[in-house]
Amino acid sequence: MNILLLGEYSRLHNSLKEGLEAMGMTVTIAGFGDDFKNYPVDVLFKNSFNTGVPLFIKKILYKLSGIDLTSLSTEAQFNKHKNKLINYDVVQLINENTFNTVPRTEMRLLNYIFNNNDNVFLLTCGTDYISVNYAFEDKFQYSIFTPHAQQKVSKQNYWHVLKWRTASYAKLHDYIFKYVKGVIASDLDYHLPMLGHKLYLGLIPNPINSNKLKYISPNPVNKIVIFHGINEQSYYKKGNDLFNEALKIVKLKYASKIKIIEARSLPYSEYIESYNSAHILLDQVYAYDQGYNALEAMAKGKVVFTGAEQEWLDYYNIQEDTIAINALPDAKKIAEKLEWLILNPEKILEIAQNAREFIEREHHHITIAKQYLKTWKSYSLES
Repeated sequence: MNILLLGEYSRLHNSLKEGLEAMGMTVTIAGFGDDFKNYPVDVLFKNSFNTGVPLFIKKILYKLSGIDLTSLSTEAQFNKHKNKLINYDVVQLINENTFNTVPRTEMRLLNYIFNNNDNVFLLTCGTDYISVNYAFEDKFQYSIFTPHAQQKVSKQNYWHVLKWRTASYAKLHDYIFKYVKGVIASDLDYHLPMLGHKLYLGLIPNPINSNKLKYISPNPVNKIVIFHGINEQSYYKKGNDLFNEALKIVKLKYASKIKIIEARSLPYSEYIESYNSAHILLDQVYAYDQGYNALEAMAKGKVVFTGAEQEWLDYYNIQEDTIAINALPDAKKIAEKLEWLILNPEKILEIAQNAREFIEREHHHITIAKQYLKTWKSYSLES
């Protein structure tokens, strides 16, 4: 089977590719590599307008004329590569804005994909029309909209989320849902909003290549090492401000017992190595389930503060605080959980071992690749 994975987000498609190739499939990834994270892709698109002076010029030109330089550049690159994007058995879009262009351009690019490939599927694993509107309607007890509602983030800096509340992106959503064979969710934050939708094919957990992630048995003999990785672009969206408040609390009480490592906006190859010495990793707050960074850290034997809500516990039939720590949007409660681990270091080893076993059982990249193949084949045959 010849498979095209369009777009990359947190290494999801790379791990899926490794699982599929292990079963003899031919797989091509085309996309941007997720900006500064720089994930490997086979057909590379470049965004030259996301930082510094080029970004400033792009914003001014768009405001004055409605011309989006990123979209123009991406469409030119697409036309250069378009013969590499046809006649696949299966194509999967990473999300509803795979090429990160304005809707009218996105629809032109996708029209070519739909016309030249029979079986196109969609992942919901990042902000998109359905998940954003579900969150906006307060169907989650907290969500990525919480920092915006608390006025921590300006409308301009939250555009990547708020754009899904506009008519043009709603039109893009409708267009995609008209032509895809079905939609797959990567975790519960996207599964819950899709429940009951006629195109929903179910949840397939994020694939993790644990073969590449060495388990490091935590041994907090002297100081407990806490790692806080920050992506500057999503500081409030991930709840990094709450983690910083919690760290201040525990540092006042346990400065002699802990060491804090902070890393900011590192490329993936550096990030994945930067927390090797850590026992605890602070990932994100506003989630019900784990994202990619959390899952990879769990595979490496870290106690991860992340999304681990009751819905996640129920889905996998597990007990609270045995595999991951649910990071609530409350700095004092996060600090209390950190204090519990500091005072009970034996729990760190226990949770770390459970986390690794969970990843191998529920997220192994070959097991997950088999689930994708089964789903793709089932719904491709229906056509």
